[in-house]
Amino acid sequence: MIHINLLPGAKRRTSAGGFNPKELLASAGDRVKDKYLVGAVVAGIVAVALGVLLFTSQSKKAGVMAERERTALQDSARFATVLRARVAAETERDAVLRQLAVIQSIDDTRFMWSHILEEISRVMPAYTWLTSVAQTSSPPSAAAPDSEIVALKREATTPAGQARLEKVRREKAVAARTRTTQFRIIGHTVDIQALTRFMRDLESSPFVQNVNLARSDLVTSEGKEVTEFQLDASSERPPPEEIRTLPLSVRVQ
Repeated sequence: MIHINLLPGAKRRTSAGGFNPKELLASAGDRVKDKYLVGAVVAGIVAVALGVLLFTSQSKKAGVMAERERTALQDSARFATVLRARVAAETERDAVLRQLAVIQSIDDTRFMWSHILEEISRVMPAYTWLTSVAQTSSPPSAAAPDSEIVALKREATTPAGQARLEKVRREKAVAARTRTTQFRIIGHTVDIQALTRFMRDLESSPFVQNVNLARSDLVTSEGKEVTEFQLDASSERPPPEEIRTLPLSVRVQ
C-alpha cells in the first residue's frame, strides 16, 4: 500500500508498534503550548477531587452526628424520667423526715418543763422563794410557724419550688431539735450567799445551763428588806444516761 505524507518534515506514523504513551504525551505536549491552561485544568481536577473527598467526609460525619443526636435524645428522655422520679422521691422523703422531726421535737419538749421545775425545786435554798418562772424564747418545736416557710408556700407553684419548700422544712425541723428554751426566774432571798449557792447548784443540773444573774435589787416585802433577783437561763438536753424511763401501767377495775 502506498502512503503519502502531506505534511512536509513530519515523521510518518507507522502502526507496527501499536499504542505508544510516550508518543501520545509528546504529541499532546507539542499541541498544548499554554502552561496556564494546563495549570487551570490540573487545578480543576484537584478541586473536583477535593470536593468529592470533602463531600464524602462530611456525609460520613453527618451520619455519625445524626446517630449521636438520636442517642442523646433517647438518653435525655430516659434521664428526664429518672430525674422526675428522683425529685418526687426526694420530696416524699423530705416530707416524711419533716413529720418525724416534728414528732421528735414534740416528744423531746413535752417533759422539758417538768424536769426544769423539778431541778429548780430540788436546789432551792432556805430563806429563798420565787415569784415568777417564765419562758422568754419561742417554742423550740418544728411545728411552730416560720415566716420563711410561709413565704415559700406562696412561691411553691412549681415542682422545684415544692422541693425547695420541703428541703427548708426538713432543715428547720432538724434545727429545731437543737434549739434550747430560754427562761427567766424572778425571786426573793434574805441571804445573798443563798443566791450564789442557788445559781451554782442550778448550773450543775443536767437540764439547765447558762445561768446568769441579770439583776439584783434591795426591795421591801411585807415590811422586810429582801434581795430581789432575776436569773436568765436556758434548757439543756441531758445525756441519755441521765434519762430514766418507766413503763406506764393503768389498772382497770
